[in-house]
Amino acid sequence: MLIAQISDTHILAPGSDHPAADSRAADLEACVADINGLRPDAVILTGDTVQHGGPLEYARLHGLLAPLEAPLYLIPGNRDHGSAMRRAFSELAYLPENGEFLHYAIEDHPLRLVGLDSTLPGERKGFFCAARQTWLDQTLASAAERPTLLFIHHPPFDVEDHYVGGYRRPEEAEALAAIVTGHPQVLRLTCGHVHCATERQWAGSVATTMPSVAVDVRKGVDESIARQRPIYLLHRLTEAGELVSELRALPETAAAAEPVAAQ
Repeated sequence: MLIAQISDTHILAPGSDHPAADSRAADLEACVADINGLRPDAVILTGDTVQHGGPLEYARLHGLLAPLEAPLYLIPGNRDHGSAMRRAFSELAYLPENGEFLHYAIEDHPLRLVGLDSTLPGERKGFFCAARQTWLDQTLASAAERPTLLFIHHPPFDVEDHYVGGYRRPEEAEALAAIVTGHPQVLRLTCGHVHCATERQWAGSVATTMPSVAVDVRKGVDESIARQRPIYLLHRLTEAGELVSELRALPETAAAAEPVAAQ
């Protein structure tokens, strides 16, 4: 099974006076075209899909993602607006129609996909309250034999100097780690938010973060390797049952992409 991950697209409305409005749309458009060429089984989008949470931004995002041939699974980031996201992507039946949280489990693939909502309106930092903890623990317990990929916007651990104490309540990040530790079928947690690529051992599993698809907000990508190239992350489930991840950078002018680094 092959999964493509995109994150932190930060799409702006058409006609925005932001200098990166059109380049962000072009970055996402290029990634979508390249992803279609690889024919993955699924695409996950780990939050901060738009810049301000407005309906015109979501309409533009929807149009940019519409050409995807693989199923799309998205979760909100701190810049997203849950109700507006629901309305813009109302055709996605897995998104809860109501309720406080936008998280879910997808059972349609060899690898179970569990999307977690770590957002709270008006807050930049992550949240994983008692209700979310209960939901995740019960969701994982309901399919303990199935290999699982978790995806969330906010990493529940520090990342370099620019992301320290990323959860409003540190004990909630600790609770997330404790839940995952208790469910060894979780092969990986993959996150957005920090706009850079990292990998680490975490909670008895592996955790990754990825660069922003939007080149202008990206951090920590080697300029000699991927100077102005859109980047996304690939996760491949091997025949041995391992989940292997690598960044994929689109050349600035060529049609083919190349691996950047094994994760």
